[in-house]
Formats: sequence, structure tokens, C-alpha cells
Amino acid sequence: MAKKPTKKINKKSSSRGLHVNVKTAKKRSNSSARWLARQLNDPYVAKAKAEGYRSRAAFKLIDLDEKYHLLKAGMRIVDLGCAPGGWSQVAVAKLGGHGKIVGCDLLEVPKIVGAELIVQDFLAEDAPEIMKNLLGGKADLVMSDMAANTTGHTPTDHLRIIHLCELAYLFATEVLEQGGTFICKVLKGGTESELLKQMQKDFATVKHAKPKSSRSDSAESYVVAMGFRG
Repeated sequence: MAKKPTKKINKKSSSRGLHVNVKTAKKRSNSSARWLARQLNDPYVAKAKAEGYRSRAAFKLIDLDEKYHLLKAGMRIVDLGCAPGGWSQVAVAKLGGHGKIVGCDLLEVPKIVGAELIVQDFLAEDAPEIMKNLLGGKADLVMSDMAANTTGHTPTDHLRIIHLCELAYLFATEVLEQGGTFICKVLKGGTESELLKQMQKDFATVKHAKPKSSRSDSAESYVVAMGFRG
């Protein structure tokens, strides 16, 4: 009887080590195959798994913190769009049990010891008050790694992510303590001019940064606004 052929994953060496090629299957689209291949070959995906982080995005916050010293013990932090919890994990470790972290997302996020993660639409009218009550006061840091669903049309995707950034910014101005910090994901081109002008009025320092852990082929970057004037 003929042996049943076994499935193989094609591998080839690369400058970064072993490279995995993923073939399309009947139930796998080309885009799904590309996404899977990218995940399998992404060193930060493997690093996140090895270090216990829920996503590779954790290293983006680590990179930003190393550059701007954002996270300090005793802080009150809001994590907008916190799923799956990578940024909250980093913040919990950095605060070392001294401070308060409240995360919200439309999706339920598995518990993280040291953070209070709730199912909440931060656009809801009562969201700022809910966050303040959970924090026990105003926030020292509002951070958002939220991303809108992409269309593949760069101008449209840029408008969508900027819209999210604008909404997160309005929220931040309601809950931030004087001297606080706001960080938010944007796409290539940074913040829109009007939003940037407003940030520069409201904060002492506004920077754009691309973490080293952000994929080189990604258009994402982050706006980091420090020293909220209140």
C-alpha cells in the first residue's frame, strides 16, 4: 500500500536564520498565507511568546519607554483598545505594583494581575468618568495602540487611523493630569496638521517615533505628547 504523503513546510535559510515558506491551501487565501508566513518568520513574535507577552506589540511600548522614559512607578495609566493586553503587561511590570492601570476594549481581555481591564467603548459619554473612578483620579498617561481595519487604500487607511487618534486625543484631554503624557498610533505622514497644532498647544513636547520593533514594511509610527498643560 502506498504511503500517505506527509505535509511539508518549505524552509530556506536567510540572513536572520531559518525562513519558513507557507503554501496556500484550499481554505487559505493568498493574504492569509502571507500573514501566516510573516508571523512565522517574525523574530518579535517568537520573542513575545518566549517572554510571555500576549503580542509582539509589547515591544513597541518597551522601545518607546526606553527612548522617552514614559513609565514610572506610581502612575495612573489608561490603555485604550487594550486587547490582547500586551501594553498593559509591559506597564504592570514597569510599575511594579505601585500605581494603577485601567484598560478598555470592546473585546473582553483575559485577566492580567495588576491591571483592571474592562469591556468598554471609550467613545461612550460616560467613559471618561468611568475611567477616572477606576483610576481613583486623573491619568498620568493615556496610551492607544488602536488601529482601524485597513482597506489597502493608503489615503483611506490614513484617514481612519487619524480619526481614531483624534478621538483618543479628545478623551485624553478629559482624563489627563497636568504634566501627563499621551501616546497614540498613527500612519506614515504622522498626525494631521490641525491635530498636531492642537497637540503642540496642549503639550510642552510633541514627537513622532517609529519603534525599532515596528515592522520595516509597516507605515505605522507613534505620536508622543508629553507635558500636558491642562
